Amino acid sequence: MTDLEQRRREELAAALARVRGRITTACAAAGRDPAEVRLLPVTKTFPARDVALLVDLGLFDTAEARDAEAAAKVAEVIELRPAAAVRWHMVGRVQRNKCPSVARWAAHVQSVDSPRLVEALQRAVRSAREAGRRQGTLGVLIQASLDGDPARGGCTLTELEALADRVAAASQLRLEGVMGVAPLGIDPGDAFAQLAVAAQRLRRSYPGAVEMSAGMSGDLEQAITHGSTCVRVGTALLGGRPLTSR
Repeated sequence: MTDLEQRRREELAAALARVRGRITTACAAAGRDPAEVRLLPVTKTFPARDVALLVDLGLFDTAEARDAEAAAKVAEVIELRPAAAVRWHMVGRVQRNKCPSVARWAAHVQSVDSPRLVEALQRAVRSAREAGRRQGTLGVLIQASLDGDPARGGCTLTELEALADRVAAASQLRLEGVMGVAPLGIDPGDAFAQLAVAAQRLRRSYPGAVEMSAGMSGDLEQAITHGSTCVRVGTALLGGRPLTSR
């Protein structure tokens, strides 16, 4: 390991300790076990070397937001850490024409928000498995819009259960729960309270859909208070985002 890589590893280790401390404190305040909350690094715009260092620090889940960047990064991480079983999550909006690529590298897609996307992912996963380019079904979280603005991604809360029915009926997909982003201008606690109600309602119909992915660097405490099982952390863990991938 070069001196530069060692310094970066130390930076990441220190940031990881801080973020885990925040999670532990938030869970204590909410009367929850920190083991109930997964820390999901969001590594978009950061290099594969950072993903490899996070693997060395014990983080085997990582999230990306753009297919073109992720597909190349996945291949590079395999070269850097061939023995590591990294689980890749897609958290950005998915264009239907990118589904064949996403189906080859993603273990989970957290941003499913329309019936047409469900159909496209179903076809893509089936094709990838038939071609030997994927093993197993695709985990899916339904992204809920917490302000009702479809331009920002997510289905409305009133549409969520019908979309969940579509996912549950898709043989190549596995319904895992819901995801939400607190909109700007809205108190995160209020937004996550809405998402928690939707998540609880979904679990009544689909007991296995236990995931509630909510909370990022600036609002993970509020999300944990309202039951988040997965916090998606970029800046607080990796630092300010570079203008381009290094």
